[in-house]
Amino acid sequence: MIRRNMGDVGVNATKRPVSVSIIAIIYVTVGAVGFAYHLYPFVGGHGFHRDDLLIEIIRVAAIVGGAFMLRGHNWARWLVLAWIGFHFSISFFDSLQKVAVHGLIFVLPAYFLFRPEAKAYFQRPDQMGT
Repeated sequence: MIRRNMGDVGVNATKRPVSVSIIAIIYVTVGAVGFAYHLYPFVGGHGFHRDDLLIEIIRVAAIVGGAFMLRGHNWARWLVLAWIGFHFSISFFDSLQKVAVHGLIFVLPAYFLFRPEAKAYFQRPDQMGT
């Protein structure tokens, strides 16, 4: 397995698993679309609400997580799981249907992001062979 260093961060030069690419692109897309959609209160003249800013920060987290997963950063896969885990936990305040959907959306990426080929993709050079 070949790796190249960019500064002090180990970047994986191995082939990225297709499942990681798909999940990362979904997170970037969902984050960007959600960001644009929730930006309306800011630009629509409806006033600033603290909740609007929090929603935008959560959307940016999805974009950042997906983008850095494409670059092979291990922390990014944890960020995207925390992102959907957050949605899963707040769905308990809504409906059982949303709990089920968010639970499924949590389990599927978790399964694919922790398979052996994904784990190898996210390993840093000093973790090789462990």
